[in-house]
Amino acid sequence: MQGCEDSFVFSGWPVMRPNWGMTHLKNVTPEMPMPVIRSCKQCGQKNRIAANHLSDTGRCGACKSSLPAVDSPLQVDATLFDEIIQSSRVPVLVDFWAEWCGPCRAAAPEVERTAREMAGSAIVLKVDTDKEQQLAARYQVRGIPNFAVFSAGKLVKQQAGVVGHDVMETWLRSAALAASA
Repeated sequence: MQGCEDSFVFSGWPVMRPNWGMTHLKNVTPEMPMPVIRSCKQCGQKNRIAANHLSDTGRCGACKSSLPAVDSPLQVDATLFDEIIQSSRVPVLVDFWAEWCGPCRAAAPEVERTAREMAGSAIVLKVDTDKEQQLAARYQVRGIPNFAVFSAGKLVKQQAGVVGHDVMETWLRSAALAASA
């Protein structure tokens, strides 16, 4: 690919290498979706997963092994957040948190368990409110942890404070039922 000597191409997309900045993605334009890069557990190949396929099981581009649905929380910036919220076909739980927040650290294992148990049925995102202040302000996050559930691109539930994985899973299941009704 001309002008992209510092990047490599996978499935037609320029992909950044570890420890490289976004400046190396010279051919990515604002109209192009920002993919999530997942490594194959079998061969280590990096695979680009479009936001609308994060809840799907796919195949590795190199070894053809199964790539399961995302089963852990994804740390996102505002651009990737917007893309996932707008294109997801399953409910999305968002954990607005900060590294210095004790209750956020206490909630983290519950958030991870929710992502693991709801893999394929929901997507779990984490938004660092210190790094993404405008995104937190958009949803009027005043206290953290703050959980928001989105379905079909719309906010359907928001609550501040630590809750267990069972509560988060109930929110996600309710959002899925409401969307299918």
